[in-house]
Amino acid sequence: MKFSLAPQLVFYLSLLLDDLPHVHATRFPIQGRIGGFGDADTRSLNRLRSRASITATPDITNSGNTEYQTNITLGGAQFTVLMDTGSSDLTVTGTVPGAADTGKTASVNYAMGSTKGPVKTATLNFEGFTVEQQAFIEQPVDTSHPEGGGILGLGPSQASEVLATLGQNNGDPVLDRIFRQNLTTPNFLTVLLGRAGDPTDTFVGDITVGETVSPFDNITSQPKLPVKAAPSRGGQHWVTLLDKDGIIGPDGQHIVTPKKATGGQLAVLFDSGFTFPQVSKRIADAIYSRVPSANFVNVPAAGGNMWTLPCSTELNVSYIFANVTIPVHPLDTVTSAFHGPPDAEGNPTCVGAFQPLAEASDQDYDIILGMAFLRNAYMLINFGDFVDGAAQSVGDPYIQLLPLTDPAEAHADFVQVRMGGVDSSSSFHLLPAVVSPNDSNDDDGSDSGSSDNIKKYLPYIIAGSVAGGLILISLVLYAIFGGSGKRYRRLQDPAPAGLPGHHAPAPFQQYQPARRY
Repeated sequence: MKFSLAPQLVFYLSLLLDDLPHVHATRFPIQGRIGGFGDADTRSLNRLRSRASITATPDITNSGNTEYQTNITLGGAQFTVLMDTGSSDLTVTGTVPGAADTGKTASVNYAMGSTKGPVKTATLNFEGFTVEQQAFIEQPVDTSHPEGGGILGLGPSQASEVLATLGQNNGDPVLDRIFRQNLTTPNFLTVLLGRAGDPTDTFVGDITVGETVSPFDNITSQPKLPVKAAPSRGGQHWVTLLDKDGIIGPDGQHIVTPKKATGGQLAVLFDSGFTFPQVSKRIADAIYSRVPSANFVNVPAAGGNMWTLPCSTELNVSYIFANVTIPVHPLDTVTSAFHGPPDAEGNPTCVGAFQPLAEASDQDYDIILGMAFLRNAYMLINFGDFVDGAAQSVGDPYIQLLPLTDPAEAHADFVQVRMGGVDSSSSFHLLPAVVSPNDSNDDDGSDSGSSDNIKKYLPYIIAGSVAGGLILISLVLYAIFGGSGKRYRRLQDPAPAGLPGHHAPAPFQQYQPARRY
């Protein structure tokens, strides 16, 4: 992912281009060795393959849901690249044979780390798909950049540093080149990520260009979420708006996320490069702080402060986009990809995957949904007129999301993986909710005042309240006894209780996980 943040853990998703199944479309099937999960994954993959049309390519690796890698060929040399929808440039580490030097240099700052080097061009190959004179950054080898690595950015071309350096056409990112030289290829990318360690549906994933993955073709019928335009060229990413208070916490209630500038809607950046989604401290606390034995501590292996909690903690969280609810698998909400400090009995602890985001007031987003979320939603990104040089008549870019997680199946998975096959969820209860004094203004970064200020004006508040109460009583008595016989009418209808009924459910049986609070 491109742009600066305080150091956070970030990994980048990889993909591999396979043989073209159609003239007008390109498929990048993801498949391969999963670190640390054993042979059961291979058996589950074989079962799922017929369902998702995923083919085998043995040189793709997924290390425990934290890193996906694949091999590409650039100038005849092989590089292991990481796929990233949060950046827009191709970078490789080491020398590319026969590459043409443009005489320019460019650099890209990622969420963690950066790259800098000469801008060159060479022929790019993805097992049957060729892009001539593809521009890229050739990063010199050093202690932070091992030879043979790289990143392939799939973000909007407006954020490309190479394009800004070389100019239109010559500096276009890889996907722009594919769309421009194949006019019959629809201008969209789809991302389907699998989950290592899932006993039911274990697969690595599939990423396609110009076509959808069967049997999820109905993603094209999902609501089109407009891509939010950034005020500056370099800040453009795949960002859209979450519904107002569009996060349902473990207690089944909406997490209040005030955002005055956008009518209560948070701006969400989809980034396949983040292992852990990045949310505000308020949201992370709402998800994890009420779990008994939960602690907010530094987890060095994960690159920052995170909530740690017992690995058997089943938390059900959902996100809502355009009234479509997307449940998150509890294996993703509480992840075993990293472990926190042992608990008081010496047992290992797992970490909350939704990691508090450092303040980023200058960015055009509020939260970043990475791998742990994207494993629960098949994502389609239509580039629209974001393709460099495209006519405005092409249309505006948009994102579509198809829910993938069946809550009933996810519960059964969690019981098998984290509870040893014995469902003990009924004995788990959340702690009572604690409301912060400044809770209503947290996401806007404003402070409603300290308790000292409240005490200062407390006598006036009491006096005003008494006077207001007397006036209200007088009005009620007048309406009952002194009016013209008209019936009293409530000023407003009661607020609806529980979950709103208009949210479209996921296309699964209506299993409702127990709410323990």
